[in-house]
Amino acid sequence: MAGKGGEAISDQVLIEKIKAGNDHAFRLLVEKHRDYLFRSIYSVLKDQKEAEDATQEVFIKIYTSLPKYENQGFKTWITRIAINHAIDMRRKKQRRKEEMAEELESHIGGSQTDDVELEVLRRERQRLVQKRLEEVPANYRDVIYGFYIQEKSYQEMAAEQNVQVKTIETKLYRARLWIKTHWKEEEFL
Repeated sequence: MAGKGGEAISDQVLIEKIKAGNDHAFRLLVEKHRDYLFRSIYSVLKDQKEAEDATQEVFIKIYTSLPKYENQGFKTWITRIAINHAIDMRRKKQRRKEEMAEELESHIGGSQTDDVELEVLRRERQRLVQKRLEEVPANYRDVIYGFYIQEKSYQEMAAEQNVQVKTIETKLYRARLWIKTHWKEEEFL
């Protein structure tokens, strides 16, 4: 217990000397708490270089905030400053990552307007195919609808219709031939 009380008195003595303008006392305070604050900050940032930089920044904050310190538990006070600073750094880093990702996305992916236009065209084409599907002979209609509209595999359709996969392949092949001879491609472009 005496060791702990001695530590608290020691911090208090150093703080008073620092407030009186003793820079050497601040160096002693830094040396005393540097490893502890580094570990606290590192636990938030998980990056050694960033934690080292943040620890230095935290000691500057502690130094400038010492006049406001009111003997409310020094270690708790500096830990709160350190953790809050580390959390702020992590948020800024995350924000930068998100901004960079958005910027990269806008350069690579084109604009959202392009995506919307493509989706509208795709849906319009799909709507036209569904409408024209009624013209296709009934025995081909189910495989075209299943394969192109519902995007089912040959195996799924064969299982649903209780037929062999080869039967589905044949029906789809014949349905495509029928479409090629009866529909004009430009109607769907």
